[in-house]
Amino acid sequence: MDEETFDWMQTLVDTHRHIDLVHKLLMDFAFEILKRSAIHDKSKLTEAELPVLAKYGPKLRETTYGSPEYQQFLVDMKPALDSHYSNNSHHPEHFENGIRGMTLVDLVEMLLDWWASTKRHDDGDIMRSIELNEKRFSIPPELSDIFRNTIKALESGQS
Repeated sequence: MDEETFDWMQTLVDTHRHIDLVHKLLMDFAFEILKRSAIHDKSKLTEAELPVLAKYGPKLRETTYGSPEYQQFLVDMKPALDSHYSNNSHHPEHFENGIRGMTLVDLVEMLLDWWASTKRHDDGDIMRSIELNEKRFSIPPELSDIFRNTIKALESGQS
């Protein structure tokens, strides 16, 4: 076998190894997302959170996200929210250093949680939520752009 043939064969072997490894890593990541989907917000079903959600859920649905009224409800719900944030790493409040403490899995769950939350409000708008949360959580503009791109791709089926 000449040297050129060996180089091609080795390149094919190396390329297949790379493809297989990326496949495995993507599957591992997908499995993490699937695990999150199975446990998302289960703490809301606890005694520390459920009664507060029963009282404030309807009120929150009737308010505009980020409005002064909405902000006051968050203050009123603080003990339940503290419980929720401490049990759910898809919230920046879970981490001492906010969004900088999160993983990519946390960020994906957070973004999709925001999107689902907008569906509960008559005037819900995920793009507006991203804009407000960029300020609220000191999200770098580049990451907010990635969030917007992700939503657009998911909406169009081009993800």
